[in-house]
Amino acid sequence: MKSFYITTAIDYANGSPHLGHAYEKVLTDVVARFRRLMGDDVYFLTGIDEHGQKVQQSAAKRGIEPIELCDEAAGEFKELCSSLNISNDDFIRTTETRHKDVVRKILQDLFDRGEIYKAEYKGFYSARAEQFLQEKDMVDGKWPEIFGEVTEITESNYFFKLSQYQDWLIEHIKTHEDFIYPRFRAKQVLEFLKEPINDLCISRPKERLEWGIPLPFDEEYVTYVWFDALVNYISAVGYGTPDFEKYWPVNYHVIGKDILLPPHSVYWPIMLKAIGVEIPSSLLVHGWWSINGDKMSKSTGNFIEPSEFVKEYSVDALRYFLIREMSVGQDSDFSDELFTNRYNSDLANDLGNLLNRVLTMTPRYCGDTFPARTVSEEPEKELEAAWAETEGKVVELFEEFQFHKGLELTFSFIRSINRYAEQRSPWKLAKSEDPKDKEVCATSLSLMAEALRRAVGLLEPVMPETTVRVYELLGYKSDASWLERLKASDALTGCKVGERVILFPKPQQEKK
Repeated sequence: MKSFYITTAIDYANGSPHLGHAYEKVLTDVVARFRRLMGDDVYFLTGIDEHGQKVQQSAAKRGIEPIELCDEAAGEFKELCSSLNISNDDFIRTTETRHKDVVRKILQDLFDRGEIYKAEYKGFYSARAEQFLQEKDMVDGKWPEIFGEVTEITESNYFFKLSQYQDWLIEHIKTHEDFIYPRFRAKQVLEFLKEPINDLCISRPKERLEWGIPLPFDEEYVTYVWFDALVNYISAVGYGTPDFEKYWPVNYHVIGKDILLPPHSVYWPIMLKAIGVEIPSSLLVHGWWSINGDKMSKSTGNFIEPSEFVKEYSVDALRYFLIREMSVGQDSDFSDELFTNRYNSDLANDLGNLLNRVLTMTPRYCGDTFPARTVSEEPEKELEAAWAETEGKVVELFEEFQFHKGLELTFSFIRSINRYAEQRSPWKLAKSEDPKDKEVCATSLSLMAEALRRAVGLLEPVMPETTVRVYELLGYKSDASWLERLKASDALTGCKVGERVILFPKPQQEKK
């Protein structure tokens, strides 16, 4: 079985989960579930980044120890994963011994080989971004808002020889088109690398920051947050042990566009190159969500609590909206109106009503089990042709991360099933005394159920609970592979029809 390793970025402990965190978790989960269904041996990592100045300061304001604040944050992010039905195999915390030991081992190795040196630094520092800045980072002579308060400082620190690998990195990006997805993000990185990069400051003196991993070669300093946080991707899968070879190199680091430059596209590949480890196969870079057309901000109240939508609707409804509405790599907007329209149209009306039709009419007209299909005329052939057109294209689109297009095609097929139902009108055929009409009625209901079974199979990476629930209601059980389950079959013939349910209740309806 092929190994497939995928990660999210690790979330910073100095804040609560929001829609952006939810989207990244769901997107990564959809990829992970899809690869498992395709037969890969998937290892899915997420976690939190717990060190740094902001955590230390926030804990001090509350009068608690930094680890207490981190414990709270870890609980919140684990709960987010649980509420969103995220299938992660691991959740790493950068305060864990397994992580800290790897960070110190790498630092010592680089220091011993002369890749790290000590020097005095004088320049600008952003506490919000926890990074040193250069004047070129200014825009129109001012520091961008993302940096918060910027101060000028002078202090001795340790530096990693980042700059000596710049030419190598440029060549790698140019010759490996799959390294950054979508490709236009790679152009942004290459544009950034047109200017000389500085060596990377990898330490903070303990007199300014105590909450971090001490440098193994100088205990008076702690590790700079990025040189600590990025290492999670290899510490979690056993760097330095035989197990490491099983999953590394990672197939995809799923990250937001805000941390592509410079951490993941410059610092991380160069760090790995320096320690002799193969660099990631690819960075999957997603965009940002706005709320009602404006920037998401908790302070202004322009903020979405993912858990509220899960409670009001369902986890699969939120997962569907997030994946259907955003093209991977682009930005998108979230609003109550957009969500409600998508929920009512696609889930309640198209999918929900189709299931209701199948569960209501089949026992009414054919008994409590699904009948065999004995008629194959033009309407049946058209529906089967629609499936043949849909199945392969959706799988192909999922492989290319075009999940929104794959879902669009899937729901187009679901609408085809509803059109077929209108065309055949089994509620009319059932009233006929003609045996042929009775036969067509039975076939139409059986085919509607079978087509529904295949359609929800395609939804499984995005809406796993819905797929399982519909399978149960159709009485469908199978040990076959996912791709085999997507094929046409008579597996439902003789299966007991489940009781009618409202799968996606509209907000004004009472949920069952």
